[in-house]
Amino acid sequence: MSTDLSEFIWFKSSYSSAEKDCVEVAFLGAGAVGVRDSKDPAGPALVFPADEWHSFTARIISGGLDQSQS
Repeated sequence: MSTDLSEFIWFKSSYSSAEKDCVEVAFLGAGAVGVRDSKDPAGPALVFPADEWHSFTARIISGGLDQSQS
């Protein structure tokens, strides 16, 4: 199934410079978050439930996904 996500506001991290490619995120409403490759904005996007996205980003911030600590 393909859904047009072009009407949403996509953003990159403030740590990303203009020259670097990275992921972009959009809050899609209805409890969903979209994630796509900034090099291919018309390409596919992954859509996650907002609570799962927030759990994922909280683990990143807390260092919970840092494999160098294992």
